[in-house]
Amino acid sequence: MKILGIETSCDETGAAVTSLTSDKKSVQLISSSLATSLERHAKTGGIIPEVAARNQSTYIIPVIYEALEKADIHIANNTPDIDAIAVTFGPGLIGSLLVGVETAKTLSYVWNKPLIPVNHLFGHVYANFIQTSDDFKPPSFPAIALIVSGGHTDIIYMKNHTDIIWVGGTRDDAAGECFDKCARLLGYPYPGGPKISELAKKGDKNAFSFPRPMIGSGDFEFSFSGLKTSFLNETKQIFPILRTTNEKIGWQQIALEEQITESQRQILYDLCASLQYAIIDVIVKKTVKALQQYNATSLILSGGVAANEMLRTTFQETLNKKLGQEVSLHVPPRSLCTDNAAMIAAAATFHSSSTSWKNLSANPQLYFD
Repeated sequence: MKILGIETSCDETGAAVTSLTSDKKSVQLISSSLATSLERHAKTGGIIPEVAARNQSTYIIPVIYEALEKADIHIANNTPDIDAIAVTFGPGLIGSLLVGVETAKTLSYVWNKPLIPVNHLFGHVYANFIQTSDDFKPPSFPAIALIVSGGHTDIIYMKNHTDIIWVGGTRDDAAGECFDKCARLLGYPYPGGPKISELAKKGDKNAFSFPRPMIGSGDFEFSFSGLKTSFLNETKQIFPILRTTNEKIGWQQIALEEQITESQRQILYDLCASLQYAIIDVIVKKTVKALQQYNATSLILSGGVAANEMLRTTFQETLNKKLGQEVSLHVPPRSLCTDNAAMIAAAATFHSSSTSWKNLSANPQLYFD
């Protein structure tokens, strides 16, 4: 089964072609094409929905044709050699989603190909079912999947491909959002999460005792807004230059690292390390609890924050210590952690229920319904 995947939920425009492997347990990535408007959003400190949508409409057709060309698929008599078209229909930014959905609907009609709508969140999970090496082994069931990104921190239980239950998620800010906003407080451009992780490598994770929101709540829900506020308050006390005399503002963004001494830089590194440790500590403890409660044999990490080196290392060390060989850890390559079309095609491979192009609409509020 050969599928053309399309992803346009936010600021990435992706297209990819995948095929089901002979053992029908994973997918092979045949080709992938990706365009991004990230540089434009870095200048404004975050995603501007209208800018993202306009760039999606510019990139979408060239990206699709490039993916088909890389896969050596030619559009002869309007019938390319694919079995179906998969597209993200939510959640995401409505303008960006519309570009991908309407394009997929048009191609489905013109090419007379089945159209498979894909939940973007499940797409991230299925990045772990894409073959990345000759000795690749897909996750086994039952599994716990953690989706951790700028917009989501969710745990789901997968008994199999069709029996999936949402276990818990964030009540407010997602983990990735906390990373990015705290980096913004320090004067770093969007997305700032990778910068926090970079600085954290030079710091002491135990230097500051940041709160672990809901770590002992007894459930699988998360909350990171309070942690973000704690980080802001701590940072303003240590670096007075972040304050402002304007009472209506109360805080000003500057390029902090450029205006502090060498000794103060170590404090900055310690702040970042302590923040990262607090976020990861909560995520790991709650996820391991879910693994134990549901007797899972696999842990699937997914989403942009899954690229975080400390998160990966901490999970592996914790699993080895607490669960031994009982649970295998699955993390996609960093290129497949962030938004891409290969994961959308992979998800469609195992959830291949198609719909008529007439019935599909973008749903920016889609969750685990």
